[in-house]
Amino acid sequence: MSDAIHADAAPKAVGSYPHARRVGNTLYLSGIGPRSPADNTIPGNEYFADGRLRKYDIEAQTHAVFANVRAVLDASGACWDDLVDVTVYLTDMTRDFKAYNAIWAEHFPDAASAPCRTTLGITALPTPIAIELKCVAQLKD
Repeated sequence: MSDAIHADAAPKAVGSYPHARRVGNTLYLSGIGPRSPADNTIPGNEYFADGRLRKYDIEAQTHAVFANVRAVLDASGACWDDLVDVTVYLTDMTRDFKAYNAIWAEHFPDAASAPCRTTLGITALPTPIAIELKCVAQLKD
């Protein structure tokens, strides 16, 4: 049996799926992006008058995505230390990895206790975001 989790403090999902699903003591988070829970805007994005993305701020988006992951963990009864595996999707690995990696190190300063991590460079995400995280946590009994 599994339990779907919806976090009021996280942005709404962009599709028909829960923020997370708990199966036993394992928590699977859906892909979490940096959109603002308050108004669905994307921190650091600037647009041309015609609506095309002009530029983005990976640092602002990285801080926002970490805050959104934390909100889903909190709503699930989990905490930061429960994360065991994180998959990171970056739309521009060459440009953004160094800044992202520095912010990761702020959240996980001890590599020995940090979750496992895989970082992938991809061409696009479903909305004009530059980063998304897919996480798995192991809840304590």
